[in-house]
Amino acid sequence: MKPSVAKAIEETHAAISDVVGVREQTTLQRLMASQAFWVAVALLALVVFMTWLEPTFGTADNATNVTRNFAPLAIMSLGMTVVIITGGIDLSVGSVMGLVAIVTGLLLTWHYSWYVAFAAGLLAGLACGAFNGFFVAYIGMPSFVVTLGMLSIARSLAVVISGNQMLYQFGPDAPIVRAIGQAKWPLHAPAGWAPRWIPEFSSHFWVMVILALILGAIFIFTAWARHLYAIGSNENAARLTGVPVDWIKFQAYVFSSFTASVASLLLLGYSGSAINAMGTGYELRVIAGTVIGGANLMGGYGTAFGAVIGSAFLEVIRNALLMAGIDSNWQGAFVGMFIVIAVLLGMQTSGTSLVATVREWVAWKRG
Repeated sequence: MKPSVAKAIEETHAAISDVVGVREQTTLQRLMASQAFWVAVALLALVVFMTWLEPTFGTADNATNVTRNFAPLAIMSLGMTVVIITGGIDLSVGSVMGLVAIVTGLLLTWHYSWYVAFAAGLLAGLACGAFNGFFVAYIGMPSFVVTLGMLSIARSLAVVISGNQMLYQFGPDAPIVRAIGQAKWPLHAPAGWAPRWIPEFSSHFWVMVILALILGAIFIFTAWARHLYAIGSNENAARLTGVPVDWIKFQAYVFSSFTASVASLLLLGYSGSAINAMGTGYELRVIAGTVIGGANLMGGYGTAFGAVIGSAFLEVIRNALLMAGIDSNWQGAFVGMFIVIAVLLGMQTSGTSLVATVREWVAWKRG
């Protein structure tokens, strides 16, 4: 190309930022605009403050307890994040946990091998996800209605199948089941090599880490993830561009139930028993952790890191309240407050200025 032609093109073509007033963000700017980043900063600050206030908070033993407690919620939040990205919601995850635990527990009490029982439990959970996905994606029913129905169906099935009894006689494979749920690594000396200042992370924690890394890589590198974001941002536009919207939404609900099933099996092994009430109320805690981690309830945005950090933040808040001697009944108030704050932060980072919204509302009221 001749220099004169190139110069003419350069002079007549404006940059995108000159036209729309938006400049490409640097990595640092994207990080600073991320809600999950600021939640992580708040989490770190809270840990430092509580360690100063109550030294036992910062011990390896307490870190072991905290990570074990929030890991199942974080695992479920990974599945919830996928659903929320599509613009949906899954209210059935807690009840799916109960049903999976009872199906697995029954087969163990009937002396089936642990892997047969676990496979049956996973299949029960996946069936619930397939039910949700079919009616949401292919029938077109609202996700709130379908998953609310599954919440009742799965819990009722768990009660009926179990005869409303706790199952704990797991047969010859009971030690293996407990080992799966109670395993820790690395172990402190002399049983292991780890010094006392390193927490003994549970199997729940390591499963969470593996799933989060896999899902994070999927979000970054795969077309499937780009389709998820496209569906949540504008489903009709995604459909027009050839995205298999129904199939991907179906997969999202199946994956959500899969993560709930995995969490259920880990908790089953940890407790050494199966109860039909397992997971009661977990759906709200999972949604709370997901939203606090930055997932947009309107769809189109969510990250694996946000799901983990939001769940960790909720558990650290709960643990800090207990350590500070505050009545546990206040936990719900704090969780609700942080949900509202998280949504407000989401409005800011998504370009919806809270100040501008308030000004518009005041102007409208004045007529």
